[in-house]
Amino acid sequence: MPGNSFRTGIRAASAATALSLSLLLGGVSLAPLGTGVAEGATSTTRGPTANEPDEEREAAPPLPERKPKKGYLFTYFTGSGSSDGEQVHFAVSRGNDALRWDELNNGDPVLTSTKGENGVRDPFIIRSPEGDKFYLIATDLRMHGDGNWDQAQRHGSKHIEVWESTDLIHWSEQRHVRVGPDNAGNVWAPEAYYDESIDAYVVFWASKLYAADDPNHTGDSYNRMMYATTRDFRTFSEPRVWQDPGHSVIDSTVISEDGTYYRFTKDERANSDSAPCGKYITAEKSPNLRSTDYELIADCVGKPSGSEPGVSRGEGPTVFESNIEDKWYMFIDEFGGRGYVPFETTDLDSGEWTVSENYDLPDSPRHGTVLPVTADELQRLRAEYGNRSRSVSPE
Repeated sequence: MPGNSFRTGIRAASAATALSLSLLLGGVSLAPLGTGVAEGATSTTRGPTANEPDEEREAAPPLPERKPKKGYLFTYFTGSGSSDGEQVHFAVSRGNDALRWDELNNGDPVLTSTKGENGVRDPFIIRSPEGDKFYLIATDLRMHGDGNWDQAQRHGSKHIEVWESTDLIHWSEQRHVRVGPDNAGNVWAPEAYYDESIDAYVVFWASKLYAADDPNHTGDSYNRMMYATTRDFRTFSEPRVWQDPGHSVIDSTVISEDGTYYRFTKDERANSDSAPCGKYITAEKSPNLRSTDYELIADCVGKPSGSEPGVSRGEGPTVFESNIEDKWYMFIDEFGGRGYVPFETTDLDSGEWTVSENYDLPDSPRHGTVLPVTADELQRLRAEYGNRSRSVSPE
């Protein structure tokens, strides 16, 4: 794809050169190689330089063939009510039917955290732009047992958990990577989107930020959406505030269409006469992924209206395009209720989403991601976990 030579050059650059290049990338600061390495990770291997003979350079493996998507993978957690609910669970669709699912591994976790708080929530998976790698990131948080939501936002983890794979079956060792600043009380629901304009991933999450003169985080604060950039999910730029409307927002997710980025975020305010869209989803758009000035499309997304059904309250939206129809799906997590409920639209600019009919989702799915996959990928997942899959009957 365009930009491969530029990307290779950056990977081989010295720390000083990398810092200089950050000025050329619209002011985005990308961490130089060798800094901010994940806990337990090995150091970055230096790539070939222009002074090395051609015969000493290893040829890059061919990129995978682009194939049509024939199904979907759903990664999610199931809640804090059980000891293994805050781990990564997998389900796959029945072919290209985005509303019919089979749980994998008999409903047991596929990936289990052994770092940080030993629990993960909000797993998010992304395919690399080349199509040869998958990254799965998640919140480092365990609420099962004696979890306290207030303390989790004052003295919670500043790390995210990272796994990577080339085939969705074999996964790397877990990486425990710090992305939050010193004054953050938490790092929640990390997601990522590839930004072609800087040839890097933009990783975003929610954090409560505390004043510099409040090192014990005893004062009042609220969640803002933050972001940092990375090329390898090992080293990250310094975090920046991405969205701060003056009240708490969490759980942003992004999808792009025809050069426009569509962002969906939970309004975390208590639902009231003064905040009628509190606990529902806000839809916005921008031509620039990292913009701090998105245009409002609609708020109160997911809220029942007249005869139109919805959710009693919603969070953790995941948005994806249908493989076979001119439509998009948004699954909204009705926390404290049914778990995920699917919505759909044929126009991202309309802000109008309707509840899908006759759906059969996994049992108790909570905040996660739906990833379109090829027929080969779907077959591999079923072959690996097929004898341990569990179909969920409609209610």
